[in-house]
Amino acid sequence: MGKIAFMFPGQGSQMTGMGKAFYDACSASKKVFEMANAVLNRNITKLCFEGSDEELRETLNSQPAISVTSIAALEAFKEQISIKPDYVLGHSLGEIVAYYAAGVLNLEDTLKLISKRALYMQKAAKNTKGKMAAIVKADINLINQCIENTMGAVSIANYNSQQQIVITGEADKVDEVCESLSAKGVKRIVPLAVSGAFHSLLMAPAANDFSDFVNEINFDNAQIPVITNIDAQKTIHAKDFKVKVVKQIYSSVLWLQSVQNLVGNGVDTFIEFGEGRILSGLVKKIAPDVNVYNVSDMETLKDVKEKIGV
Repeated sequence: MGKIAFMFPGQGSQMTGMGKAFYDACSASKKVFEMANAVLNRNITKLCFEGSDEELRETLNSQPAISVTSIAALEAFKEQISIKPDYVLGHSLGEIVAYYAAGVLNLEDTLKLISKRALYMQKAAKNTKGKMAAIVKADINLINQCIENTMGAVSIANYNSQQQIVITGEADKVDEVCESLSAKGVKRIVPLAVSGAFHSLLMAPAANDFSDFVNEINFDNAQIPVITNIDAQKTIHAKDFKVKVVKQIYSSVLWLQSVQNLVGNGVDTFIEFGEGRILSGLVKKIAPDVNVYNVSDMETLKDVKEKIGV
């Protein structure tokens, strides 16, 4: 086995019942949920286990729910498997969970940071009219050409894989880009069910508010290198995380480039922690020959333990 990367999903991976298997079976996971309830002064446990699809789609709810579930999955893994990663990374929101996994943030500050991020992003989304759409199997030069015609009102939110790009920006301009791409022969364009234009300049007010809060939080140097979204590069120093966690809110997520960077540096095993298999699917599309595992419940944890050992 070569090097290992742990990865953590972002918004969109939420599902009713998320994390309950870990809560019921693992004391370390249960403590994560209990701390989340106390620190955030909300019943995160009930939200994860019983929240409706509509409730869990709200940014203010989805971000803490997804993060707590991922951390609970990680803690269950650590309780049973002694393998440590060579790198960690997360997609958008998931990057903050990666900070926790790398020792950059303690659990309490991780929870506070995620809660504030969700609050400011939801506020910015409500104050702007934004939209996002996934473009599948389209040439990146063609996408950029269509975006340029909107004079900066649309940008690329996510480089998810070689075949999937997500665009973001003012709603009518995103529609304009989608119509232009369709007219040029792009067959699959999927509007995303999100509340705003995340990873665009429409999120700049959220980043400004978030920056003030970030300055109050203690960041440590990473014990494990984090591959950060905004540049797909290894990050270790605390001061760099403070800058990047803010800039990330309105910048492109370089997921494709991050995975390619890791594979180029000898990573051949990726383990995703949390609900769903979104990142696992993207990694397999980017690098078909690597090993990809998902820890979403006790059964998948058992499977990983059997396949990669203790």
